[in-house]
Amino acid sequence: MIEKIHHIGIAVHSLDAALKFYRDTLGLHVHAQDTVQDQGVKAALLTIGRSEIELLEPLSPESAVGKFLARKGEGLHHICFQTPDVDAELEGLKAKGVELVDQKPRRGLAGMICFLHPKAARGVLVELATPVP
Repeated sequence: MIEKIHHIGIAVHSLDAALKFYRDTLGLHVHAQDTVQDQGVKAALLTIGRSEIELLEPLSPESAVGKFLARKGEGLHHICFQTPDVDAELEGLKAKGVELVDQKPRRGLAGMICFLHPKAARGVLVELATPVP
């Protein structure tokens, strides 16, 4: 069951430059910030109401976000929906034949996450997340 929009992911060339706008200019609070090696990004989650914005800087041009930036430039990268059980949600989507990026959940900045292929969601990269306490 999808509970809410957890965050909107934004691909950026420079996390520091993006933080100057979202944190310093708009006043959004940085909830979490880390380098996620297996995703090839430096990332920050900024709180806005009951949702968040995730800023993603690629660690290399060969990473998924690096390739995205080369093709499309900075901007909207993905939408993340929160679910209480990402494992069960993923299994249900597999049973429905939904095309996936991830076959099993993995650790991400937003908790346990998985991605659905953009072909499954009309060209939109969709992430599912179950935050961990």
